[in-house]
Amino acid sequence: MQERSERTRRRLVFAGAELFHRSGYANATLGEIAGAAGVTKGALYFHFASKDELADAVQRRGCRLLREAVRGLNESGVSPLQALIDATHWLARTLHEEPAIPASFRITKECGGHPSAQQDFQGAWLATVSDLLRMARDTGELPLGGPAGDGGAEGDGLSPAERWESAEALVAAAVCGIEVLSGTGLSYGELRRKVAALWGLLLPSLVGRACSGEYRTDAREAPENGGVCAYEFLGSGV
Repeated sequence: MQERSERTRRRLVFAGAELFHRSGYANATLGEIAGAAGVTKGALYFHFASKDELADAVQRRGCRLLREAVRGLNESGVSPLQALIDATHWLARTLHEEPAIPASFRITKECGGHPSAQQDFQGAWLATVSDLLRMARDTGELPLGGPAGDGGAEGDGLSPAERWESAEALVAAAVCGIEVLSGTGLSYGELRRKVAALWGLLLPSLVGRACSGEYRTDAREAPENGGVCAYEFLGSGV
């Protein structure tokens, strides 16, 4: 009985994510969500007392997947900056493959400031970006404390604190654009190429042109399987 209840709950969260993503929080109805999940409205209300509760469950799933992805990247042994690059590729892929991710972004934007909202996926994503960038700074990957050689920091007249603030703002603004680009209907392949191009432009400003070649800007390729090239996203949780 418990297992069946959990399966029903997972179907409802998945259906809710699909409809919140496609129709928006305001337009998606609980009746449509129950129908898409193949359950009655009574079964839906057994698990979720309101649409707010269901939307919160969708965002909790998105936040959990994000935490699992970052934990996997940190455990893989890559540097913090490479982990950040890989996290943006994880986002690009899951925006296409996991409905809870685009739905969580949309719920955050449509319900921001709502008193009943307990989760904030967009805030969690920005905090993750900031944390990984701060780790890169603290481990010496970002030469913010002095000239960056041919990276352009020398002679800019900025203090290390000002350079850090500029770098954090630049990266945060850039990576938030990944979700916006996904919403324009780009295929995953197109979005993946744009994310790689984004880092091709950002890295020289962050670490200097001489060091930018040390980082992999594209998604990490896994061995081909059956003639189809798969892509490995560490810790994706999907």
